[in-house]
Amino acid sequence: MMVLALSCILVLTIGGCACVWWAARGGPRWTRAVSAATLAAGELTRLASRYDRNPSGADD
Repeated sequence: MMVLALSCILVLTIGGCACVWWAARGGPRWTRAVSAATLAAGELTRLASRYDRNPSGADD
């Protein structure tokens, strides 16, 4: 079951990256929407991992 969940996440990630690439080259409108969602999810993930690495809140 865990392999299935991770496989789905991998497929969604690859699909999102493909939409970012396609939208940057003038793809259809739906690719721009998926691209924006992918970039927002990546930014949220980056911010969440930043707080996980430094739970005290002090700067390195």
